[in-house]
Amino acid sequence: MSESEWRNKDYFVSFYNYAPEVTEKFSSTKPSKVKFHDITLRDGEQQANIIFRKDEKIKIAKKLSEAGIDRIEAGMPSVSKNDYEAIKYLSSLGLESKIYAFSRCLKSDIDMALQCDVDGVMMEVPSSDHLIKYGYGWTEERAIATSVEATDYAHKHGLPVTFFTIDSTRASFDVFWRLVNSVATEGHMDALTLVDTFGVASPHGVAYFIRKVREKMGKNPKPLEIHVHNDFGLGVANTIAAVLEGVETVHTTINGIGERSGNASTEEVAMALKLLYGVNSNLKFGEFRSLSKLIEELSLVKMPPQKPVTGDGLFTTESGIIAGWWSKLEELNMPLEMFPFLPGFTGHENKVNIVLGKKSGKDSITYKVKKLNLELSEDKLEKVLMHTKQASEELKRILTDQEFADIVKSVSNNSG
Repeated sequence: MSESEWRNKDYFVSFYNYAPEVTEKFSSTKPSKVKFHDITLRDGEQQANIIFRKDEKIKIAKKLSEAGIDRIEAGMPSVSKNDYEAIKYLSSLGLESKIYAFSRCLKSDIDMALQCDVDGVMMEVPSSDHLIKYGYGWTEERAIATSVEATDYAHKHGLPVTFFTIDSTRASFDVFWRLVNSVATEGHMDALTLVDTFGVASPHGVAYFIRKVREKMGKNPKPLEIHVHNDFGLGVANTIAAVLEGVETVHTTINGIGERSGNASTEEVAMALKLLYGVNSNLKFGEFRSLSKLIEELSLVKMPPQKPVTGDGLFTTESGIIAGWWSKLEELNMPLEMFPFLPGFTGHENKVNIVLGKKSGKDSITYKVKKLNLELSEDKLEKVLMHTKQASEELKRILTDQEFADIVKSVSNNSG
């Protein structure tokens, strides 16, 4: 175990992550590098009340490519004329990212993907017996026949095919495998996506499912991809569990937007894989903050300030105890004693913001007085702290610098 794995100039995480007793459990399956298949423009847009216009899709795709995303699922050409035109235009730009279309197992969908000149196609079909029967009104035989015919058609027309098995984590394994094996032997698939459509699997369940699939595939396995939803808040954990079992392509969205509770967050998956597990990618972490803000702006979905990796409040602290730490660590230039990674590592402004409110302490007051070049005698410190706490509770928020300065001035001028 090398210290550089868990601590360097940009981050400081737990050395337990890299203990041999931990890493040996997945040393034979964990890839050294993963690819990111971004689904912000398709599954991300499926979140109710999100609409990306053509020009917005183009802007997002360019930014995704600049950030090192390997593949962009640009949308479903059959959804609308604007989506069709956006996908076709993106395919013509020569971006570093490959452009994929999402399609049903229908020849008409494949024809539209071909007209868009995409680099590949993600072909979906239900894989659980109950969803096939009750959601689609199909028989298992129809699902198989449709998938075999459409994937073969796409392949013969030169499109790389990733077979996307809807609801595979709730499917009877026998039904799921008959479908997958039929496509692999009679139709075509270059890769297989395992899909937790309703976010119902646990990390251990995902790991077990992938081991079963790999075992059935035998000595000549198809590359596996993972696509999960976040209904139990386990989207990132489930994606990581899949990677540790050998999955090399992950489906994610910026900010974790997506159907219902969303998908696995690109920035959270990438950071956890790199910093906690040593799994690399082509992503440029310094672009995460600006990417997050772009999606926040265009999706109109505001992120909570405590959102991991990119949230507005990650490097803002109100607690008096923590402010006391920072007053010392700032002078020593040791920010990683207080944060797991530097602000600039993920594109934040490279500074820590100490704010004043109900949770402030004497160290907070002393620190802020110095930063604002205010004058406050030691005997007035406790009174300023009391007034600061009271004002914060009354306003139900932290104070602005001007509000704090007014308190200091008022207390200092009052001899009582």
